[in-house]
Amino acid sequence: MTETGTTRPGATERGTLDKAAAENFPVAPFFLPRDWRADLMAVYGFARLVDDIGDGDLAPGGADARLLGVSPAEAEDRLLLLDAFEADLNRVFDGTPRHPLLRRLQPTVRRRALSPEPFLGLIAANRQDQLVTRYETYDDLLAYCELSANPVGRLVLAVTGTSTPERVRLSDAICTALQIVEHLQDVAEDLGRDRIYLPAADMKRFHVHEADLAPKSAGASVRALVAYEAQRARELLNEGAPLVGSVHGRLKLLLAGFVAGGRAALRAIAAAEHDVLPGPPKPGKLQLLREVGVALRGEG
Repeated sequence: MTETGTTRPGATERGTLDKAAAENFPVAPFFLPRDWRADLMAVYGFARLVDDIGDGDLAPGGADARLLGVSPAEAEDRLLLLDAFEADLNRVFDGTPRHPLLRRLQPTVRRRALSPEPFLGLIAANRQDQLVTRYETYDDLLAYCELSANPVGRLVLAVTGTSTPERVRLSDAICTALQIVEHLQDVAEDLGRDRIYLPAADMKRFHVHEADLAPKSAGASVRALVAYEAQRARELLNEGAPLVGSVHGRLKLLLAGFVAGGRAALRAIAAAEHDVLPGPPKPGKLQLLREVGVALRGEG
């Protein structure tokens, strides 16, 4: 047992949890209390694994499928894997889960009195990814973000014991913005998975066709579309930013990091003249630190 009361991660867990270092936004930074870090990493392990199932990015060898009770012959069926994963999530609340990442999550759920709903939302988002690959309107995309992104912020508030209806509202705005930013960074990668998260109505408005997203560099119409969606994300970040000032201490620094990460990524997109097709524009550390300071001061 570790000092936080959780078992040490095995090889399957490490492969998933190691991806935390590559995330756009910090998952459980060093400055947080140790018990918060342990619980946030347990939540991250769940979120990362369900995304890997939905994206077909599980580690080779089929260990995760076997742990979930799915046969090798069915291990490529993502919907079946998601069903098995949801069944194992149910065991977190009323039994003993099979997958080690869900066993790691169980003490967090009990200690923080977490409800199933945010976890179920993340699974539902990945189910939707198997069935829906285009979004007609911005409102359709927001409904997807309600499942794919907003549960994460709600879990952070629940783990840290700071959830209120107003904070949840502000958190939802930030999380939706971060999801949109990630979609903008990953237009080319998502297209390779036959997914487009740019609303079709907006593509039509800017005279962008799906074929325009395939080149190695974006034309003027694609750049204008990306700039338009980036402004929407910026407005959502500004709407949610008062969340930072509503809390204190190290949680305030964590939430400032989330807002700063989104703003810095948007600045990187703008610095690339909104050409996201060569690959995700990434902000530098200095820019990120500047944005943290802005968020902590309550500036926009």
